[in-house]
Amino acid sequence: MNDTLYGIARTIDRITVPVGRATALVLPILMLVIILNVVLRYGFGLGLVELEELQWHLNALIVLGCMAFAYRDDVHVRVDLFHAKFSPLRKAVVEFFGGLVLLMPFVIGIGWFAWGTFTYSLSIGEGSPMPSGLPARYVIKFCMFAGFALLGLQGIAQMCRALLTMRGAGSSYPPVSR
Repeated sequence: MNDTLYGIARTIDRITVPVGRATALVLPILMLVIILNVVLRYGFGLGLVELEELQWHLNALIVLGCMAFAYRDDVHVRVDLFHAKFSPLRKAVVEFFGGLVLLMPFVIGIGWFAWGTFTYSLSIGEGSPMPSGLPARYVIKFCMFAGFALLGLQGIAQMCRALLTMRGAGSSYPPVSR
């Protein structure tokens, strides 16, 4: 049982880690697009809708692609009033039940909505409402679905790790390296 839980967590990590690393590499591109947009707008009085939309799309890609990666490495936002003082067993119990009762229903709900949004957008060939805007808006809407699907998978991996800790085997299974 423990080997199965650990195997599930490692398999999911093999998906979310490369996706997180790859989308993190988009951040310098986003910074360059923002700098270019600011220079063109305030230096030359030239505002480009394409650059504004590209900023939004790149930002969305980074956030959605890195959510699961951040959750895996426990660097996500957490209200840490009590959690920091909990024992490893209590942290595991909170992680497991929090994932089961809070995270998974949220991820399933947003994922369901995102899939519907994506399929509708794809069916109408949605693009930007602005004449010079970016085409194929359904691509970024698919990224919304994919990001939450990855977060859901990582939630399963974290719940597997919590179960290992609750079973007393957590330290026997080292975390996957970054």
